[in-house]
Amino acid sequence: MLTLFYDCYRILTSVYSGGAFVKQAMNDTPIEEKNRAHVTKICYGVLDKDVTLEYEMSLLCDKRPKQAVRIVLKIGMYSIKYLKTAVYAVTDNLVELIKKLGKGGIAGFVNSFLRRYSRLDYQLPSDEIKGLSIKYSYPEFAVKRLLSEYGRERAEGIMSADEERTAVRFNKGVDGKAYLEERRWNYEQTPFANTFFVNGFKRTPDFNEGVYTFQSIGSIAICNVVDGGENLLDACSAPGGKTVNLADRFSSVTAFELHPHRVELIKDYARRMKKDNVTAIQKDSSAYDEEFNEKFDAVLCDCPCSGYGVIKDNPDIKLRRTEEDINSLNQIQYGILSVCSKYVKKGGSLYYSTCSVFKSENEDICGKFLKLNPDFEEVEISSPLAHERMQRGIGFLPDTSFGAGFFICKFIRK
Repeated sequence: MLTLFYDCYRILTSVYSGGAFVKQAMNDTPIEEKNRAHVTKICYGVLDKDVTLEYEMSLLCDKRPKQAVRIVLKIGMYSIKYLKTAVYAVTDNLVELIKKLGKGGIAGFVNSFLRRYSRLDYQLPSDEIKGLSIKYSYPEFAVKRLLSEYGRERAEGIMSADEERTAVRFNKGVDGKAYLEERRWNYEQTPFANTFFVNGFKRTPDFNEGVYTFQSIGSIAICNVVDGGENLLDACSAPGGKTVNLADRFSSVTAFELHPHRVELIKDYARRMKKDNVTAIQKDSSAYDEEFNEKFDAVLCDCPCSGYGVIKDNPDIKLRRTEEDINSLNQIQYGILSVCSKYVKKGGSLYYSTCSVFKSENEDICGKFLKLNPDFEEVEISSPLAHERMQRGIGFLPDTSFGAGFFICKFIRK
């Protein structure tokens, strides 16, 4: 267990102190394979419950511990409270870890703190915002937005949703059901063709051969809304999941991506899945380029967003995003949608999507776009995945859509 906790400490230090994203920190940190699942659960869990853990720590500490000590304590707190690991096992191993880190002088404090924490009982603050923030481990600004936009009951449903399902999507020409049954995997059919939830499914060499890929159910739902045709522009495309998915329904797909290394991710993804009709280009989708004017039958703007629809898969979002960030993102989102709308042929389709549940990133952007672009009109859309019709477009919400928090709206250029 000491090695397991040390791996967690290194990863979480990269996130808290180094500013790394948890997925990148996991990739960059050598982990004993036998411990990988447990390490992942702890690291993701600590980040997901950070607001709650910080509050509980404040109840037991007169002075806030330094960052390194806080990380060690959070590993212990999460293991005791959420994983129900024996207190003595957690305490003994983290005392050894703190000594290994050269902080033996506070080993007694770590021991005492974790034992007191195992007996901690408290009432949530009476203030509604603060109480819900601690209960569901959400930043207060996000709680306020959710309450304002959805009401208390639905907001609590969204915040309490505890999973985001990733599906196994089989490539065109592969019978996914037969593949799984031949290998005796237990699976659950999703609302989408040749796509399944498979508990415990591990990546095999067939992944590299393009037999199947992994894609979140919300991302697949966005692709399903997009009608097929001749040529598509995926304006914000890395790492390429939607691009590759949609390559089966279009004769050609052009993928824009701002960062060069992420362009390579798209190319690698397309090669692995054997989609030779994908062209990935380094380009800023918010900067107009006359070369692409009215060139595409369909344009998908899956814009940068707060990510508050997919925080179970990206829990470090809770540490990174602020109210000010969302206001800045709104300008970027509208800019991309406005510029890329000019690339749609007359009679063509324009799609705007995010992985956010906030109105300002979704319906508000679409409403502004329609007001300032009278040559476009909204088209009603639907999905086989549970969804709700918003003022504009449709929303997939985490409490009813297998943990997916996504939004999409379709426009037609008149």
